[in-house]
Amino acid sequence: MSNEREVPVYLFTGLLESGKTSFIRDTLNDKGFQRGEKTLVILCEEGIEEYDEAAFAKKNVCFEHIEERENLTKEFYQKCEEFHKPERVMIEYNGMWDMDGIDEDLMPEEWVLAQVISTVDATTYDSYWANMKSLMIQQLSLSDMIIMNRCTDKTRRSDFRRAVKTFNKKAQIGYEAAEGFEDALKEEELPYNVDADVIEIENDDFGIFYMDAMDNPKKYDGKVVKFLAQAYNPPKFPSNCFVPGRFAMTCCADDIQFMGILCKNKSGSDVHFEDREWIRVEAKVKREFVKEYRGKGPVLYLQAASKAEKPEDELIYF
Repeated sequence: MSNEREVPVYLFTGLLESGKTSFIRDTLNDKGFQRGEKTLVILCEEGIEEYDEAAFAKKNVCFEHIEERENLTKEFYQKCEEFHKPERVMIEYNGMWDMDGIDEDLMPEEWVLAQVISTVDATTYDSYWANMKSLMIQQLSLSDMIIMNRCTDKTRRSDFRRAVKTFNKKAQIGYEAAEGFEDALKEEELPYNVDADVIEIENDDFGIFYMDAMDNPKKYDGKVVKFLAQAYNPPKFPSNCFVPGRFAMTCCADDIQFMGILCKNKSGSDVHFEDREWIRVEAKVKREFVKEYRGKGPVLYLQAASKAEKPEDELIYF
């Protein structure tokens, strides 16, 4: 029998000084969000930004502080439930803690994890991605919404989106400009000419093409593309279909996945490629409904294919 009382839990993740506190504080001050409900905020780190807890108390907002990840126990959550009787909970998680510290099974039965929101500072993203990639991926892979803030005209917005979508396709991504950079959020140009008679996809650009085609299939509808790929023959696929694609590393050697696009032989005859055989593909793109996509997406219609030499590096990277 389900409990009639349900308490939504909002989890905020992000590395140190990524803007979590500012985001939560703005949310609590938003009249559309804060309408007097008893809100419990669990703070797991102290940053430069702080909360005026006395002022928030007048808005029916209370706070609990946690200094060690090990203190996020079943007993702690239960005491919070019994003492505060919150109508919703917001957890500002420590950006340097492993995500294993959040265990929904330890929370009271009434508490339900409703949304995971992550913040990323555009000015420090490159450094953190280079040095703490696994930790960032661990946090962002759980996110329902990701906010990249402090964007400038140098922010590589499209690069960030493509990187995230390789390991978290469901996440919504938003961008906030730094003060004085309201026009900083223009989409970057693709590294190939979408208007060419035949769009030549360079070896290192397949990942960019794949993500952009999956996100914007209308852009490629009716276009002809040419690229290097490996063949894959999924079980139970019709004999005139296969999936050309590439293996991509998103984090480490243990995190490699195949990225491929459904391809049909234009003539309707069978195709004969060995799994993982290297081929050069030329195909026309059509936007069609595919059940594996759960909607409309890019489908390739093979015009030509030939065996090819494998590249010096078989993987693509993000």
